[in-house]
Amino acid sequence: MARRRGGGPKKVTNFIVPDLKITPRTGGYARGQDGFEQILRSALTLLVDQGASALTLRRIATESGMNVGSLNYYFKSKDDLIRELLNAVISSYEEAFDEIIHEPGASAEARLENLVELILEDITTKKTTRFFPELWAMANHDGFVHDRMNELYERARVSLNELIAEINPSLSGEAREILALFISASMEGMTVFAGYEKPWAARMPVLQALAKKSFIELVKNLRSEDLKVE
Repeated sequence: MARRRGGGPKKVTNFIVPDLKITPRTGGYARGQDGFEQILRSALTLLVDQGASALTLRRIATESGMNVGSLNYYFKSKDDLIRELLNAVISSYEEAFDEIIHEPGASAEARLENLVELILEDITTKKTTRFFPELWAMANHDGFVHDRMNELYERARVSLNELIAEINPSLSGEAREILALFISASMEGMTVFAGYEKPWAARMPVLQALAKKSFIELVKNLRSEDLKVE
């Protein structure tokens, strides 16, 4: 949950997106919830600390304190595990985004600013700086990961699209999609320059201010015809 300095309703500061939001298992699988969560957290730790090459079922099992046979009780394949890991990651972002875009009493512009600040602050964390580039690299050579990454980013852009529609309702649906993609890509690109331990990390507050100002002006003033979109 967002932590707000001084109790103000419109300023989000020191926000850290939870690493994972894991949906509780039901029925006969409920008893294995702890093991299920431990495996996903171990997979995340390996990916962040050691990279994609460490993401094998044997390494994940060892990190989880179990053997491969036990791990296979929870996940039949590495693809199943990656699907659940990505779903848990993006669900944590969706929950955080939803809290911001439905902030009571805040204007759409203020909520967009808060969303931008949240994303750029999150980019400065070790988890985010390392996790996503590893997935980008995997997606270049693994069709399954490629498709899951596309799904992940499509879900992440839903909140941006919703705020764009509020701020500039005259934009067509396709124009909103393109603009949401542009804003998302612009922020994601900061990972390699101002992420955790990157050369421009100390200047992230300045980059945040620039991003908020420029994105708000762009969303307010863009017209569908500017993009040659009907």
